[in-house]
Amino acid sequence: MGSAKKSTNAARKARIEEMRRAEQARERRNRILTIAASVVVVAGLVVGGVVLVQSQSDDGTAADGKAKGHFVTGSDGVKTWKGTLGRNHVAKAVDYPMEPPVGGDHNQAWMNCNGDVYTKALNNVNAVHSLEHGAVWVTYTAKAKKADVEALAAKVKKTPYTLMSPDDKQKDPIMLSAWGHQRTVTGAGDPNVDKFFEKFVQGAQTPEPGAACTSGLSQ
Repeated sequence: MGSAKKSTNAARKARIEEMRRAEQARERRNRILTIAASVVVVAGLVVGGVVLVQSQSDDGTAADGKAKGHFVTGSDGVKTWKGTLGRNHVAKAVDYPMEPPVGGDHNQAWMNCNGDVYTKALNNVNAVHSLEHGAVWVTYTAKAKKADVEALAAKVKKTPYTLMSPDDKQKDPIMLSAWGHQRTVTGAGDPNVDKFFEKFVQGAQTPEPGAACTSGLSQ
């Protein structure tokens, strides 16, 4: 039983490392393409006197996250979002139908999620982008026990594609979220913590498997 679990964890770590290497190569290609595109845009502006108008408003008003549907709770206690989850990049706040959100339109900048533990609440629009990259987000309220918070923080710090932050707006003391999935746990010792991590860290639900969890925003 123990050897099988170790084998599963080793396979998952190997898969994550392979995805990381692929993402690093993709980031290098994207930087080159971005520089080339910038040169073209600047040249076009100089020659044509074109004024670019941002298609995404940043007027401070909230946007609809295009998360239409509802949660369905499975026999394992995991709630799965049945419906649509927008994936557009927006430059404004988003009204999500759940807290913490498990998907929907989000900011183009993600929160670093390479085992990052934050001590302040995050902007949902950035954390949702981390979920899109296959991260598991651990959140807790002031009602969570200090020992549980510390133990969960230790687990997150050693697990790539995870992040943790306080969220006093959520319903329960400790919650786990992934893209399209969420559950409540009783504490750090709840066996459902490991089960959720094993299934959803870079799991099958990930819209952008292997996408970076570094080079984003950090508190």
